[in-house]
Amino acid sequence: MTRGNQRERDRERAQARAKQQAGSSKKDELTPEQRRERDAKALQEKLAKKAAQTGSGGDANKSNTSKK
Repeated sequence: MTRGNQRERDRERAQARAKQQAGSSKKDELTPEQRRERDAKALQEKLAKKAAQTGSGGDANKSNTSKK
């Protein structure tokens, strides 16, 4: 059984994929500390938004109870 140039082509494709992934791995160029600060800020904003939403309509689920 001969495989022809399949192995060589596969190696070339693997190298091309590795090169593409290596170039796109760090898009934001942030240090780990900066990334933690950014993520913490986003989480705080998300929690504040959820708290505001819960505060204005928090009893929405309780008002839909039906009596039997």
